Amino acid sequence: MPNPQLAEILSATLLVLVLACAVIRPFGWPEAVVAVPAAVLAIVTGAISLDDALAGAERLGPVIGFLAAVLVLAQLCDDEGLFQACGAWMARTAAGRPRRLLVQVFLAASAITAVLGLDATVVLLTPVVFATAARIGARPKPRVYACTHLSNTTSLLLPVSNLTNLLAFVAGGLGFTRFAALMALPWAAAIAVEYLVFRRFFATDLDAGALAPADVPGAAHGAFAGLLGRGHPAWHRPAEGWGKDPGTRLEHLAATSARQLLQDAADRLDRPCTRTERTGRVEREAVAAAEGGDLLILVRDGDRTHLGPHSLGPAARFVVDHVPCPALLVWPEPPPGLPTMPPPPPRHTV
Repeated sequence: MPNPQLAEILSATLLVLVLACAVIRPFGWPEAVVAVPAAVLAIVTGAISLDDALAGAERLGPVIGFLAAVLVLAQLCDDEGLFQACGAWMARTAAGRPRRLLVQVFLAASAITAVLGLDATVVLLTPVVFATAARIGARPKPRVYACTHLSNTTSLLLPVSNLTNLLAFVAGGLGFTRFAALMALPWAAAIAVEYLVFRRFFATDLDAGALAPADVPGAAHGAFAGLLGRGHPAWHRPAEGWGKDPGTRLEHLAATSARQLLQDAADRLDRPCTRTERTGRVEREAVAAAEGGDLLILVRDGDRTHLGPHSLGPAARFVVDHVPCPALLVWPEPPPGLPTMPPPPPRHTV
């Protein structure tokens, strides 16, 4: 293009158009639908020469290939159960204490983001954190927002943590260990500051009971939308696969799990039964549904790795205290052994 100023204007316009389409995702199109024609137009009009375009592709090709390999690795880790094992570890070490679970989420999200990239934390770890919080009777909101924020904050450490890091890594000519050494202190400081902010801002949620099940996917949609370019209206959400909204995934998992649970219960009952779906605070809806019933079968919803009062979460304890019919309290799996029983209180001698 003979006019350099016109070439700059065209290049800037195409860049803004591509970024806008990546965020808005019109008609659910992938970014390449707009980005590839924009690149071709820039070359055809002479805004960038073909030689410069080929040189740029050659320079960035290994970076993009490496990023794709990291995404594939993260998906393979998910397929092999890494994130489910991480959820089990968080539930076990939190020991029914909601505030400790926040610490475990910070540790897990920081490590996963640094090694597998921010997409792994947002898409694969977030649903596991929701399930873990529900398992110990904690509100998912502060934990899922922690995943969202930490996917950005903790992507400072390694070149593989973020595409921006990879570009800076290539352009700066730094070695892998040198890059990590330079970013280690800012990375640790950012995590510490964010943890203190979360402890203060979500103080009420950290000590409260679990969200109603209907509220959980909505909170996940909100957290997902908090990342630039990842939140989409219901009719524009990404297709199934990498990059899907964890809120949508939670909705599907919840619906499938509920249907399977009720079907299993009906099969074991082996008699005519009616399925009822209710919306609201889970503990109050359970009490209301049991009115006039002969027996309520209640599953422990707290820390099920130890005997003792923590095996009942806030919701189950409320139901036990208020249910207007006999209640049968059961373990959803083989109960832990007697050595997990809390020790007796110390005797006070006079």
